[in-house]
Amino acid sequence: MRILFMGTPDFAASALKALINAGRNVVGAVSQPDKPKGRGHKIVPTEVKTAAMEAGIKVYQPETLKDNALMPVLDELKPDVIVVAAYGKILPPYIINYPKYGCVNIHASLLPKYRGAAPIQWAVINGEKVTGVTTMKMDEGLDTGDILLMEDTEIGEYETAGELFDRLAVMGGELIIKTLDALEADFVTPVPQNHSEHTYAPMITKETGRIDWTKSAKEISKLICGMNPWPLAWTTYKGEALKICEARTECGSAGKAGEILSLDKGKGLKIACGIGAVYVKTAQFAGSKKMNVEDYARGHEIEIGAVLE
Repeated sequence: MRILFMGTPDFAASALKALINAGRNVVGAVSQPDKPKGRGHKIVPTEVKTAAMEAGIKVYQPETLKDNALMPVLDELKPDVIVVAAYGKILPPYIINYPKYGCVNIHASLLPKYRGAAPIQWAVINGEKVTGVTTMKMDEGLDTGDILLMEDTEIGEYETAGELFDRLAVMGGELIIKTLDALEADFVTPVPQNHSEHTYAPMITKETGRIDWTKSAKEISKLICGMNPWPLAWTTYKGEALKICEARTECGSAGKAGEILSLDKGKGLKIACGIGAVYVKTAQFAGSKKMNVEDYARGHEIEIGAVLE
């Protein structure tokens, strides 16, 4: 089976590496154009491009897929299947309909829940107990194609989006291999999604991470987990941004929502919520790096009674 891989970030690179390590015939990789990153705005290759080049696989980075722009690549490589993982653009019909086995997408949710750009983060933020990975036969919609295979996993109480991301990336690589085997052996029947049950996972922005202290401690804790490692949940302390990396919930509290109640040894900074409280263990104060709040307090005064906005 001749495989053309399409993807861009590290989640996709994990799936590509799984295919390569399994000895599959990956005949080419298509990724988004390289973009500037970091403070120096240095142009860096995508994670998929890096993984493909290390394996000696030719990489294509078209600026657009419109107007049959990828057709010369398809005609050159003649893929039997196109595996897609977080490529970043909706594929036009000429690509979807080209290969014998179609285009197979790896999506980090249990479809039809959490279609869209940020399924991992929103599953954590919304306090889901279970999520997983789905492979589906792509159509022209946004994650609307028929389901091929699915595998689920529990989400830990304080598991961050980054930690869950790493686990789902491995699961995605394993599932795509099973899916391709099943497709080639004709052992899988595509199952239409129940579109009435779909939910959407829009792109995460910095504003998504703004903490509303009137919410419950559990909701705030899940937001903190879901925004880690980027862009981190945040609030305002003394007029400046305070990013919160890690927190634990506490049942009782007596204080105004957002009020710093205490700094307790071994637990962290106790902050009142609409219901309950959270103990902030790791944070990034303005002008400082991420660190344990107790370590920060050794060199800086933290105002007990201040109200975070």
